[in-house]
Amino acid sequence: MDLRQIHHVAIIVSDHAAALDFYAGKLGFPVIRDNYRPERRDWKLDLDAGNGIELEIFAEPDPPARVNRPEACGLRHLAFRVEDVEEAVRELAEKGIACEPVRVDGFTGRRMTFFFDPDGLPLELHE
Repeated sequence: MDLRQIHHVAIIVSDHAAALDFYAGKLGFPVIRDNYRPERRDWKLDLDAGNGIELEIFAEPDPPARVNRPEACGLRHLAFRVEDVEEAVRELAEKGIACEPVRVDGFTGRRMTFFFDPDGLPLELHE
């Protein structure tokens, strides 16, 4: 088996419009496809995360709440690489998105911070 890169990351959200506004509108991920699936009563929003990687956003009716932020088994958080964490934090603040204080990753020596999507999923900015 030759696994070369991640194809997509799937996220379940509670509100399609809020997720579209947050991920496409505020974070700027281009929309590839946005489809309502009547047989499943959900929305499937595909976003271009660059380098052939997609974010799949599933807006499901009444999804269960996240068990524990972020220590439950499964996805802990989703991290995005940026050139300058401080600049990214400023841009998010201009869009009304608060970030935790910037800190340095003890293993990589790179600056990083966290913020949250409308459903509380932890998202990381990492240099």
